[in-house]
Amino acid sequence: MLTDWTTKHSERFGEDIVTFGHGLVESGLFTDEALIELMKKHPMEQMDVCSMSDDSDPAFPNQFMTGDFRGVDPKTLLDAAKAGRIFMNLRNAMNLHSEYKMLLDQMFGDLAKKTGFESFKPKGSILISSPISQTPYHFDKTQTILWHVRGKKRMYIYPMTPEFIPDEAYEATAVSYRVDDLPYDETFDRAAQICDLKPGEAVAWPLNAPHRVDNGSFCVSVTTEYSTRECVIKNNNMLANAALRRGLGFKPSYDNDGEFKRMAKAGMGVVLRKVGYIDRNDTPDMVSFKVDPRAEGFVVRTEPFIRDF
Repeated sequence: MLTDWTTKHSERFGEDIVTFGHGLVESGLFTDEALIELMKKHPMEQMDVCSMSDDSDPAFPNQFMTGDFRGVDPKTLLDAAKAGRIFMNLRNAMNLHSEYKMLLDQMFGDLAKKTGFESFKPKGSILISSPISQTPYHFDKTQTILWHVRGKKRMYIYPMTPEFIPDEAYEATAVSYRVDDLPYDETFDRAAQICDLKPGEAVAWPLNAPHRVDNGSFCVSVTTEYSTRECVIKNNNMLANAALRRGLGFKPSYDNDGEFKRMAKAGMGVVLRKVGYIDRNDTPDMVSFKVDPRAEGFVVRTEPFIRDF
């Protein structure tokens, strides 16, 4: 499944931006026909159909809008992704369906052999997106790999410094399941490493590295995530720092903390989570448009309502 992996890839994996080849294209599971069949059986509650907002905050451009796709057949959804502003996330599709789970096991089985890290336990989702889709500037709380299968996709990956990912912004995501976007300025792009992905190419990057994505055509990709000890410690640490900053007026800094203090704060974060001291501040998923094949771009704005499907 890893077509051009070298010892240099193994040395840099998890510590640097790494691009490599993969064999997902040849599986036959990402053609139009295969994707339509997959959408027919994929659970509705595990599927997101989204578009990009035209009225986002300038510091948070291209914010996602959740769509109502009930009653729309899979072929029409695929046509919408090809023609308009629609993109779809089939969450956990690589885990829920046996033929895709077999691929996922092969992908990470090969990674385990090459890297020596065997406790991946990955989750894999399938992204189907329109030619003009853009993923906002954000970061991931887990280790992530993007496996590109169809189309042209450009990824911008930014430095791990306070200018690009301030502690306060990370802490804000620590108290919300739904938020992982960061404040963006177009001048950031000067410092970005750009990866132009073609079918059969994948990219992995260091934990929490900020990034955003621009499509150059209709695209299909697999995004995988997995947790490590480093992820768990840092996320719980940031949860504790959020409490210290918001509740007690402290000015904590993850970078300035040594290993002992980070471990202590991570333990504090675990306790705070268990006792419910931290308000998770979860905002509901609001539906703000309906997929309509008769509309331009397949998008019709609606009065917002809480997603219940």
